[in-house]
Amino acid sequence: MYEAIKNFSAQFLFEPKIENETELPAATHFVVAGMGGSHLAADLINIRIPELKLAVHHDYGLPLFDKDAYKENLFIASSYSGNTEETLDSYEKARAQEYAVAAISTGGKLLDYARRDRVPFIQLPDTGIQPRAALGFSTRALLKLFREDSALHETRSLGEHLKPEEFEEQGKALAERLRGKIPLIYTSRRNAPLGYAWKIKFNETAKIPAFCNNFPELSHNEMTGFDRAASTRDLSERMCVIMLKDARDGERVQKRMDITATMLRERGVSVEALTLKEGIGFYTIFSTLLIADWTSYYTALYYGVEPEEVPMVEELKKRITLHGTDTN
Repeated sequence: MYEAIKNFSAQFLFEPKIENETELPAATHFVVAGMGGSHLAADLINIRIPELKLAVHHDYGLPLFDKDAYKENLFIASSYSGNTEETLDSYEKARAQEYAVAAISTGGKLLDYARRDRVPFIQLPDTGIQPRAALGFSTRALLKLFREDSALHETRSLGEHLKPEEFEEQGKALAERLRGKIPLIYTSRRNAPLGYAWKIKFNETAKIPAFCNNFPELSHNEMTGFDRAASTRDLSERMCVIMLKDARDGERVQKRMDITATMLRERGVSVEALTLKEGIGFYTIFSTLLIADWTSYYTALYYGVEPEEVPMVEELKKRITLHGTDTN
């Protein structure tokens, strides 16, 4: 895992190639179907290019769109392994409805289906890393299918300018302050995918519970969980709020974040405020996630757990298979 984080920026030098490109429609709307790390890239692109008509689906089947709406959509099945049960189900249902379909994967059944059906696909490099660590590859592949040439150029520059080692000490220091705590990642609504990405890195890499929420919604419910009585003090003290602050967020949201941080500290809750770098697009997104990578990596070392593999996920797949459902 250490090497995957250290060499992350090299992923942005990947030049995605569309196979069966003549079958790729000139779509104006997009749906990306994927689970876990395989849909994260689409979530992050939504932050950077909010005007892009992009929906993300992480479930079996298809989103509940009117059938006519699919005429303008390119449906992209994204599975890093190519064997994700839910994504294969979505792919097959989209094909059955004769929707325009494309695929992204390192291989597996998904690319077998794409070759069989002669649909456009991009094969990702299979470097043996986990899907959550392959966001550079996935982002570049999606941007290619979206025909977002300017964003492709921007992300390619990260291969030279994004230096993972520059964020290691910050992540290591944050991991030390998080010892014995359950992370809660709070963001604005627009940055909710960043909070979710931080959460799953703690879950998968550090093997600890972690949760996320966003403003202004949490101001109306979740924060009251910290208005503690003596009988709940121990619960609150186990939490540490990581607040991802962004100068691009609305003034009222920023005010809520600042006041909430003060109120939480007054109630004895640990709060770590992290300010995103201003105005530099994908660099801001991925530099923030590198801090999450390093923090979760050093948290894993502190607890003595292996940071890369996800044994509980694999155990679940095996148990489902034993109960008669093919998870491949």
